[in-house]
Amino acid sequence: MTIRELSNMHDVEAGLRMLTVVRQDHSLGAARDLEFGLELLAQAKSGRLGPTLRLYRPAPTVAFGQRDTRLPGFELAAQACRDHGFEPLVRKAGGRAAAYHEGTLVVDHIMPDADAIAGSKSRFSFFGELLAQALRNVGVQAAVGEIPGEYCPGEFSVHGAHPADQTHLVKLIGTAQRVVSGGWLFSSVIVVENSAPIRSVLTDSYAALGLDWDPATAGAANDLVPGLTVQAVQDAVVAAYAGHAALRHADFSSVYGREA
Repeated sequence: MTIRELSNMHDVEAGLRMLTVVRQDHSLGAARDLEFGLELLAQAKSGRLGPTLRLYRPAPTVAFGQRDTRLPGFELAAQACRDHGFEPLVRKAGGRAAAYHEGTLVVDHIMPDADAIAGSKSRFSFFGELLAQALRNVGVQAAVGEIPGEYCPGEFSVHGAHPADQTHLVKLIGTAQRVVSGGWLFSSVIVVENSAPIRSVLTDSYAALGLDWDPATAGAANDLVPGLTVQAVQDAVVAAYAGHAALRHADFSSVYGREA
């Protein structure tokens, strides 16, 4: 790692001195959950919201990337999602289609930042390692890096190794970032429980889009550590953040319902 990259990572960590943690106990609905993250970003940009960590379990959703919508099979892919009980949405950040449901944990990190563009790549590295460490702390052999054939491939995906077969790697966390003038939103999806529906919906939607991938790379943390729960992973994520920031906890009502 270069001195500049180290400096950028230090800048990311320096920005975490105080962080408000908000646990959203219930999904607002697939579309509303996605929209609300952007509303919090708008509040941060306007100076009405400080550094905030929002944690929630989403409704069944397949979030497509902008490029997916331009493929001839997009409408068929969207219908495949509905057939599986997942709502198809298009996100403003990120790459290819990613699926999540109640067995996953979404971590939205919202930060007001006058120079939001600087260090944007360093955030992927820093938060990828932070989340990988959180998984390691609950027994998952986790590491950062793209694995061959993964869905929604990314350089800073977090994957886990099967304890009985170290060559069997599964993607556990995908990350995406939305940067605007005055702030950024870094969103992470951690698949913890019930991976079968995610594999099924991705298999059919990716086939409709004409995209190649390996379904064996889609898994959940409790495929690797039996009995692991979303709550345990959520607690581990908060503990990992506590190693870098002073945390204060607030009710979801303190942020929901405010005007952007």
